[in-house]
Amino acid sequence: MALLRLVSGAWTAQAVHVAARLGIADLLADGPKAPDMLAAATGAHGPTLGRLLRALASLGVFAEQPDGRFGLTPLAGGLRRDAEGSLRDYAVMMGDEWHWRAWGELLHSVQTGKTGFEKLHGEPIFDYLGKHPDEAAVFDQAMVAIHGRETAAIIAAYDFSQFHEIIDLGGGNGSQLCEILAATPEGKGVVFDLAHVIKRAKATIATAGLDSRCRTVGGSFFDSVPAGADAYILRHIIHDWDDEKSLTILRNIHRAMGPDGRLLLVEGVIPPGNEPCFGKLLDLTMLTIPGGKERTAEEYRTLLRAAGFDLTRIVPTQAEVSVIEGKKL
Repeated sequence: MALLRLVSGAWTAQAVHVAARLGIADLLADGPKAPDMLAAATGAHGPTLGRLLRALASLGVFAEQPDGRFGLTPLAGGLRRDAEGSLRDYAVMMGDEWHWRAWGELLHSVQTGKTGFEKLHGEPIFDYLGKHPDEAAVFDQAMVAIHGRETAAIIAAYDFSQFHEIIDLGGGNGSQLCEILAATPEGKGVVFDLAHVIKRAKATIATAGLDSRCRTVGGSFFDSVPAGADAYILRHIIHDWDDEKSLTILRNIHRAMGPDGRLLLVEGVIPPGNEPCFGKLLDLTMLTIPGGKERTAEEYRTLLRAAGFDLTRIVPTQAEVSVIEGKKL
């Protein structure tokens, strides 16, 4: 039965995705409702929606009442948009066609070492997202959903007050850097990302009231990065790329960084042995979609040294990421 549940995991992911896409958890925030009432609010087919909710209730997502209405459970509460640590947007992305169909090409990736995403869509994921703003917005929101809780853990574990200026490379919508700057009132920052991405960061910075301390710069870290900062932070960036592309990024940082600067990689570090680890499955996502990989501590040490950095320490956090600190050799 345990193996059967694993093999049927795609069913569960799609069922949760549909409930998240329809916003069912939000509609149940004020109490249980009948499937027909939920269907009227979402444009779904009442009896069929009831079947979906019944299946999810059997997994602890929603709860069926004796009168046939459905209500929230703690798991279902995590699909509400306003829930702390909400996974609603992540559930939406995981079930969207562009994402799950790439996972259907896992065999191709294992046999060739190449991404299933490129086989399916004919181009790398970040090129694809640049041409599909709706999917890019879902991706952006999903990354905040799954990784947003990491920021507080990073700030609690690592002292950013030692830096005058921090550059967040591949900083996306700027949410991470804004939280870091809010916790370090004397610091300044730069969100660096592709031109079509950086537009979203401007709004985040303005909303946070940090226009005087944070700016945006558009560009590609495969070409160059802004020079002169005390710290260069990359969260879940290096894991997107194979060693060759990662070294291109890291060497560009090495050229731009001063002798006393710090390289800060925020990544999962794969532990040895057979213990459960989300990163070991995330590694297959990196294989199938962007073409990157999760790494062990020794693999990070080797990678950094090849780029001219010494791995000085790995700082664990309360989240499933560590701050991997490097300095110039």
